[in-house]
Amino acid sequence: MADLLKDWSLKTKNFMESDVKKRAGVIFGLLQEQYPKVEPALDYTSPFELLIATILSAQCTDERVNIVTKDLFKKYKTPQDYIKVDSEELEQDIFSTGFYRQKAKSVKNCCTELVEKFNGEVPADFEKLNSLPGVGRKTASVVAGNAFGIPAIAVDTHVKRLSNLLGFIDSKNPDKIEERLKELLPESLWVDSSHLLATHGRRICFARRPNCHECVIGSLCPAFNPEKKKSKEKK
Repeated sequence: MADLLKDWSLKTKNFMESDVKKRAGVIFGLLQEQYPKVEPALDYTSPFELLIATILSAQCTDERVNIVTKDLFKKYKTPQDYIKVDSEELEQDIFSTGFYRQKAKSVKNCCTELVEKFNGEVPADFEKLNSLPGVGRKTASVVAGNAFGIPAIAVDTHVKRLSNLLGFIDSKNPDKIEERLKELLPESLWVDSSHLLATHGRRICFARRPNCHECVIGSLCPAFNPEKKKSKEKK
């Protein structure tokens, strides 16, 4: 990979403007070297648990969701369990994930449809997943890609932010970002691409103070800020 960086002169502006697809390939290659064992941040043991955890993760950290689901998944094991429980009790059980009333409603409606249309099983099909109440493209992509190995790209806040910073796209629209990343990357990388960007966003490319000078893809990033190091050295 180091040879590619040298041979192609990837630090030049001309390369970044003229060959975004090739640059994307190198960027994700470097991220794969940096994070060789990426995986979902949510804890789960089945497609159904991943579905519930992803619904709860909206506007909530994965760490908080994992804390909640540790007990939640012991109490509720099937869609029928969520359907039977009173809404107030479920709301209390997921309270700390935020927006608990809407999430409880989404979970119960989703589970009802799983029982009525899919015999209580999570469908291994993107469009069917996306049709479930409370399930958008992001949640469907997470479940399809990680539970069933279906090529999909889940666009979360990290993927959205880094895709723009890296110059892949100039848009906040998750659907357009998903489409653009699919244009730039081979299918075999779609699922991991979300994890790679999310991991890098959590560890290095922080939203408020990105650690540019410890970034393995800094030389390929249009948003690289050399002033970060200068201000650090002055202190």
